[in-house]
Amino acid sequence: MASLASPSESIDTNPNYIHDKEPKDDPLREDIRLLGRMLGDTLREQEGEPTFDLVENIRQTAIRFRRDQDPKARQELDRLLNQLSNKATEAVVRAFSQFSQLSNIAEDMHHNRRRRSYLLARSQPQAGSVARALDLVFSKETSSVTLGRFFDKALVSPVLTAHPTEVQRRSILDCQLAIARLLNERDRVQLTPDELSKNEEGLRTNIQILWQTRMLRSARLSVYDEIKNGLAYYHYTFLTEVPHLYAEIEDLLERRMGDKAPRVPPFLRIGSWIGGDRDGNPFVTHEVLLHAAERQSALALDFYMGEVHRIGRRLSLTDRLVDVDDALAALAEASPDRAPSRADEPYRRALIGIYARLAATSMGLGHAIRQRRPVGPAEPYIDSLELVRDLDIVIHSLEQHKSELLARGDLRRVRRAAEVFGFHLAPLDMRQHSHIHEQVVAELFERGANLKGYSDLPEAERVRCLLTEVSSPRLLRSPYLDYSELAQSELHIVETAAEIHRRFGPAALPNYVISKADGISDILEVALLLKEVGLLRAGEKPCLHVNIVPLFETIADLRGCARIMDELFSIPYYRKLVDSRNDVQEVMLGYSDSNKDGGFLAANWELYKAETELTKVFAKHKVELRLFHGRGGTVGRGGGPSYQAILAQPPGSVNGQIRITEQGEVIGSKYSDPEIGRRNLETLVAATIEATLLSHDTLGQCADEYYGVMEVLAGDALRAYRSLVYETPGFNRYFQESTPIKEIAGLNIGSRPPSRKKSDLIEDLRAIPWTFSWGVNRAMITGWYGFGTAVEMFVQREGRGDNGLGLLQKMYQAWPFLQTLLSNMDMVLAKTDMGIASRYAELVTDVELRREVFGRIQKEWELSVKWLFAVTGRTELLQDNPTLARSIRNRTPYIDPLNHLQVELLRRYRSGDATDAVTRAIQLTINGVAAGLRNSG
Repeated sequence: MASLASPSESIDTNPNYIHDKEPKDDPLREDIRLLGRMLGDTLREQEGEPTFDLVENIRQTAIRFRRDQDPKARQELDRLLNQLSNKATEAVVRAFSQFSQLSNIAEDMHHNRRRRSYLLARSQPQAGSVARALDLVFSKETSSVTLGRFFDKALVSPVLTAHPTEVQRRSILDCQLAIARLLNERDRVQLTPDELSKNEEGLRTNIQILWQTRMLRSARLSVYDEIKNGLAYYHYTFLTEVPHLYAEIEDLLERRMGDKAPRVPPFLRIGSWIGGDRDGNPFVTHEVLLHAAERQSALALDFYMGEVHRIGRRLSLTDRLVDVDDALAALAEASPDRAPSRADEPYRRALIGIYARLAATSMGLGHAIRQRRPVGPAEPYIDSLELVRDLDIVIHSLEQHKSELLARGDLRRVRRAAEVFGFHLAPLDMRQHSHIHEQVVAELFERGANLKGYSDLPEAERVRCLLTEVSSPRLLRSPYLDYSELAQSELHIVETAAEIHRRFGPAALPNYVISKADGISDILEVALLLKEVGLLRAGEKPCLHVNIVPLFETIADLRGCARIMDELFSIPYYRKLVDSRNDVQEVMLGYSDSNKDGGFLAANWELYKAETELTKVFAKHKVELRLFHGRGGTVGRGGGPSYQAILAQPPGSVNGQIRITEQGEVIGSKYSDPEIGRRNLETLVAATIEATLLSHDTLGQCADEYYGVMEVLAGDALRAYRSLVYETPGFNRYFQESTPIKEIAGLNIGSRPPSRKKSDLIEDLRAIPWTFSWGVNRAMITGWYGFGTAVEMFVQREGRGDNGLGLLQKMYQAWPFLQTLLSNMDMVLAKTDMGIASRYAELVTDVELRREVFGRIQKEWELSVKWLFAVTGRTELLQDNPTLARSIRNRTPYIDPLNHLQVELLRRYRSGDATDAVTRAIQLTINGVAAGLRNSG
């Protein structure tokens, strides 16, 4: 009988996958076998031998069906699944889900293992590393002045969002992290037999805990839960690994440039939307916004106090043996510590004083002291810069008596943490839909200026009214008037934003993002709301205290964004506001809604064009452009490798500053493990350095020709996509019945409703559940649909010669944009499974509708694979990415049965068997498939 520990032995003949049986992957296979054997043992112990045999039988049958599309295997699979009791169903689902997750852990550990092996074996730094990026920069004889200018204006900011595709519970994630640590221990340390036995016992214990822990949340996440979960990643990774990365960059520059090395300011910052994003989420209130800011601040102060206490305990240096400088002596003397036992230990006394000031600061900000009480009273810090200055005094004094190792160790890292995270931890963004702003502003005009019908005014008249009020010091709002519940809620939000600025500083809440910005009035309405609470000071020299960030989301918005920004900058008063923000204007581009609106190829091309045109407009007005990329986990929502994505941006569009959303399950996969987290952050930094300081304009005189071809391809792809999704009668019914969209809405994975309105229309559905649904049913049309038709039509018109297919091949070889686009599509096509998708199609009760729509989807998939191979020259999916091919091969035998079982459960559920057991089993399969695919939404 096969073992749970051998996941891939039966699909090596699948022609869609490249095979890698290299010895370097032996440790991965050993880890998977180990974890699989332990899970199998747990399954036997907890559920019995018959359940274990059942799981194995289902797995082997599903593999035969995948490998051979064997009708007998299909019939056997149906027989096995149809006869499952509710109890057996849950055990089977949990078994496959758990093994898929354990395989993910083993893969992550192997990724770290291979990177360490690479660094040990090769003298050249790895692509995507800061060392490699700096090597390339120095090879161009870049001066220290140029590098210094880059770092002075640079901003690299991954921004955590609470978008609901993270299906894992925190309890499950913590247990998985414990398993990862134990696996890492086996890999990094030579264990004695006794230690190895204890390690295996630890692994078995945690796997047993996993098996006996509820996989699903029993209640929907609140925004408070999302805030708490988001803060966990600061403990896992950010607070320790961000300072480590800064230290690495500083050391690299010093080794290269010595005394000429530029100062590295805190340009890498982790942002957050969690608690501030109220677009479509009625549960994000002003109380929630304040709570998010308070919890972030409390975490930062708590971390500093813990680190300062720990370092102080170690710095037992006596002034009888070392000569401290005057500044350190004064810092020690100012400490409330008067213990005779430490009278000769100035560093301990100084750090005890710093701790006391941190405690006073924390209490002054309204936080409870969770660390030990200070030894005495002290003055709170005015801001984090004062803390940095005190730490600098300690570091400088250590350097004076040749204790550089102490100065460059933990002290250096906590000093950098204080500089980066301040007393606020993370810059928190606010976000709201432009339609909400319009309603609130209309009410303010009506009650405060006796102007009725603002919403009915033409755009030019709206802009005139808004500029009059934004430039005037008078307020429209009055404490003596009553306002609607909506207006009160939004005004409370901006009032709370002003309070956060007063308590925690402007860096705590620097950005206001406007969803669905499609006109100048949308930006000026937010300016007016900010003015009402003092976050915009009117007058001849106006001052804006918050960045106003328009978000352009749909295809039409992307096509019009450059014109809107050109007209906006042409308004003298707004140009003054930008001047007060150091001549930097941020623009956010939406990947999710543009894809749902126009499909994969058209959305990506419109995004590229929008960036190109924005770069020209900003150069014309001498304004620095900072792009904020609203990327999601899947390719259909802008996902894919960040390094290649940044390098594939239009020349001049990065320019040292970039923000990127990190959403849903991607946050856990990228940042729950410290080593992987630091590597992902380093990749963002390296790509930004390369995209800014190295020329990536590889097209030259071919640019116009290539852009013209892409315009044609995107147009045909757009029409093909919209013809299917928005113009096919009954398509919405097909979508509702062939995907688990309604069942996904029942998962307690996020605080935000799945639709903007109470409607089943695709137009009203949020992009996340739209993409999530197509991911779970394995059709994944959001990552490829339309490409095949577009290329087919192009080659039919132009032929296979130099003006047709040959030109596309030439474009692919020369253009990073097209390379990245097709690489991402390659990944999605490999994860797509038409055999499994066909089983979901069988849930559609209208037979003719099912045949028509699924037939079109299957034909488009075949065309997309055909023309991907023709353009790239490949003969297999993932031919150039054996690591991902291996990952998919390892996981699919455990994801496939979950899909097959989910189809059967959906059939039962929709036939009237809506018992709690069936509902829970469906949700468990959604959880398991999402966890296995890793970028499902």
